[in-house]
Amino acid sequence: MNFYAGPAVLPEEVLKELQENMFDYQKNGYSLIEASHRGALYDGIHNETVQLFKDIYAIPDNYKVLFLGGGATLQFAMIPMNMMRDGKTADYVHSGAWAGKAVKDAQKIGNVTLIFDGKDSSYTSLPAPQDIKASAASAYVHITSNETIGGLQWKDWPDTGNVPLVADMSSDILSRPVPVEKFGLIYAGAQKNLGPAGTTVVIIRDDIWESSPDSLPAYLSYKTHAEKNSLYNTPPVFSIWAINLVLKWVRKMGGAEAMKNRALEKSDILYSVINESGGFYRCPVDEKYRSTMNVVFRLNNEELEGQFLKESAEKGMMGLKGHRSVGGCRASIYNSLPVEAVEALADFMKSFAKSH
Repeated sequence: MNFYAGPAVLPEEVLKELQENMFDYQKNGYSLIEASHRGALYDGIHNETVQLFKDIYAIPDNYKVLFLGGGATLQFAMIPMNMMRDGKTADYVHSGAWAGKAVKDAQKIGNVTLIFDGKDSSYTSLPAPQDIKASAASAYVHITSNETIGGLQWKDWPDTGNVPLVADMSSDILSRPVPVEKFGLIYAGAQKNLGPAGTTVVIIRDDIWESSPDSLPAYLSYKTHAEKNSLYNTPPVFSIWAINLVLKWVRKMGGAEAMKNRALEKSDILYSVINESGGFYRCPVDEKYRSTMNVVFRLNNEELEGQFLKESAEKGMMGLKGHRSVGGCRASIYNSLPVEAVEALADFMKSFAKSH
């Protein structure tokens, strides 16, 4: 039972299909990861994957879907390099560890305004969406939709008017429907809900990539990738192939709305155990913003947490140790994790509390 925060669990049927076709892709005589990225075999997979994204997320026609390398971390720099120009600044909501990393890189590119900083609450809460207002001369407003380490998640979206809203959705992409038209740019590393590590998905509005400065190096310009359909250089073929299969699995399961229901069901199971434990388990996150993807919790002391992690591992539950920067416990319950695994964890949590 895989509760790791990423690289994360994938659907079993996707792993099996990758295995069956790895050596000889659909009887073509060679592997897809050996095929030319300019050839018809890969071209079909590439374009189909773009279209699957557009269909599942109802992406408007004036947006591009890009597959890039460098992880979401590269986007921390690419976004300000492409968008923070002509004397503009950028607004950031600092909601935790990953938002903080985005802020630090953007500050190396230009002037950043923190329009919210969750430091006073130890990054356990978020602002109300209506309280997020773009500052004067802002090129964009950046949020992190789900803090993987801190376990808090936006439940609704700010309205930033004419200023583009940019979101890092790495750890909750495709876990619910998203009104893409509210955003100028959405980006996400694949290794949580979409596939193996190696690809970053960028959903970008046409006016944003069209105005990328010509002074940028080729790979760091969104214009380069948008004009070349993410084929300017060799794309991460294996990861995109796996994303293709995951998207087909999502479609078969009922799409983004079904993923939302699945996430709510699984997270409710764990939060109910925490809330009903009489304080044996504690979730530090504001209840209004608790993540449906990363459930964080603490026990009374580190010794007890260590025993919890030891016994859970003995029962086949992997990856429940919290991030090294905050400690505690964390159950990452991404789309592909079966509800049966969450139920098994909930049963274990109840029995562990009773015996301790």
